[in-house]
Amino acid sequence: MDANALLSTAQVCAEFLSGHLDRDWSAPVPESDRTVAQVVAHIADCVHWYSYDLAAGPVELATMESKVRPESDPAELVVTLGTTAKVLAAVVATSSPEARGWHPWGIADPSGFAAMACDELLVHTFEAARGLGVEFTPPARLAAAALYRLFPWTPLDTEPWPTLLWANGRASLPGHPRLSKWRWHCAPLSEWDGSVPIS
Repeated sequence: MDANALLSTAQVCAEFLSGHLDRDWSAPVPESDRTVAQVVAHIADCVHWYSYDLAAGPVELATMESKVRPESDPAELVVTLGTTAKVLAAVVATSSPEARGWHPWGIADPSGFAAMACDELLVHTFEAARGLGVEFTPPARLAAAALYRLFPWTPLDTEPWPTLLWANGRASLPGHPRLSKWRWHCAPLSEWDGSVPIS
């Protein structure tokens, strides 16, 4: 997982959302306490903070407050989403592969931050689409890149996109119980101990 994969994922999500600006972004997202606009703002918030967390290093940066305003025009929210992805991609691309940044689920490397951002983008765009009453299905290669970097224990004989949703507790997967709790492995894959982490 690298900066190019992040940029590709952000482009797919931004283009999809841009195609539905005329729908009701104040609509609630099913199985969520957020509206469509709040979900898209949340994506940008997460990706924004990942750039700071990676740049700051392995100690939590707790000196700042920054938040995307969900009441902004939907078109501006999409621009913000794409902008935060570009900033994180630049930080990922210019960081040493050995660089580490703080995250509550592990001290992540650049590939981990890129993958977490892609996961945020894909899964929350799916949620926003549900609130808008449309269907979002990203390219399988983008879903696979996030899935196998963050969830290396997931099945290999299922399609990447439904498996990514299942791994994030957003959908069921035939032959597997639906997850009520889940967690990423965002530290380097070389540090994965082969077990399924407990949230």
